[in-house]
Amino acid sequence: MSSTLDEQLIEKLTINDCQVTLLGTAHVSKTSVDAVHALITSNNFDGIAIELCPSRYNALIDPDSLAKMDLFSVIKSGKAAMVTASLALGAFQQKMADEMGIELGAEMKMAAELAKESHTPVLLIDREVGITLKRVYRNVPWWKRIGLFSGLLASIMFPEKISEEDIEKLKESDVLDATFSQFSESSAEIYQPLVNERDQYMAHRIFNDIQSGQHKNILAVIGAGHLKGIKGYLESQLETAKPLEELDSIPPSSRSLKFIPWIIVALVFVGFSIGFSRAPELGWQLVIEWVVINGGLSALGALLANGHPITIITAFLAAPLTSLNPTIGAGMVTASVEAWIRKPRVGDFSTLKKNTVNISGWWKNRVSRTLLVFLFSTIGSAAGTYIAGFRIFEQLT
Repeated sequence: MSSTLDEQLIEKLTINDCQVTLLGTAHVSKTSVDAVHALITSNNFDGIAIELCPSRYNALIDPDSLAKMDLFSVIKSGKAAMVTASLALGAFQQKMADEMGIELGAEMKMAAELAKESHTPVLLIDREVGITLKRVYRNVPWWKRIGLFSGLLASIMFPEKISEEDIEKLKESDVLDATFSQFSESSAEIYQPLVNERDQYMAHRIFNDIQSGQHKNILAVIGAGHLKGIKGYLESQLETAKPLEELDSIPPSSRSLKFIPWIIVALVFVGFSIGFSRAPELGWQLVIEWVVINGGLSALGALLANGHPITIITAFLAAPLTSLNPTIGAGMVTASVEAWIRKPRVGDFSTLKKNTVNISGWWKNRVSRTLLVFLFSTIGSAAGTYIAGFRIFEQLT
């Protein structure tokens, strides 16, 4: 036990007569699992905090939770992109766990199971992953967002071999952080919501529990990359931390960005009007090019996602129209059609997590394939809007 714990990052603090032990782990490391077991079984903790939010915790203890997902509701509520990102994130983490021959989040699961056996309260201290991803998205300049999302998918589809030495280096970071670091160098826009804000959030949750007086000896199992930050905020008693309510909110999107789609639509209609005013032939030529370019690229996206032929045709017909209506996207239409024609089976939901670990599985599983149809047809339509828009401008000038 001593040798196992000697290899770990452990910090002990005393705050308001409460003993807090911070254990920094690598989320897919075998030694981290052993350290959690050794530390909990050799101490009398009356509270065990783990770096999980409620949704990630439920997914950990209930692997079949994805089977309860309502795909149509996800598409209609505009959450398809977020669900796709979450699946890609989980798949990346699962790849690392598979290569190490260990269960994903095993040290967190070990902590929860040992807490249950000893009737010790489990404290979920991390911020909801959906809020974190949205705050990352909102914090990144709009022109970098496509690269952020495509980079996340690229980390799944074109992964590099991960060695045990690389896994152990995760003691200096966090699996969530490592996912984004695969395609992004050190970036303040990503670091703040992904690391620093979560340090503050988890420190808030631990400190609030200390203030409640319910526990006097707490163990916090956290990613090693968060240990230094959380320790600093706890020692300063949150003097420099943002309010918890602010950290737990989703920043509103920029007002100027809301007007950009409408400005583009207005310019396209102005272009059509100028074209028809000069000559009906020119006007119809502009309309045809708009339909062919916009619809064609969206249809190409649906084709690359291996969408049903009817879905591909729908993409071609819907994209030129949805691009002129910013309240609805081509992906929402194509994904709904794909899900209606190829209704996901119970087995598709139950094997979704397993299938998305491999690149071929994304196209094999009906749920993930529908999400790819949404994503690729949306990207195709967006590209078509700008290309066709520049083409109209070029024709008129």
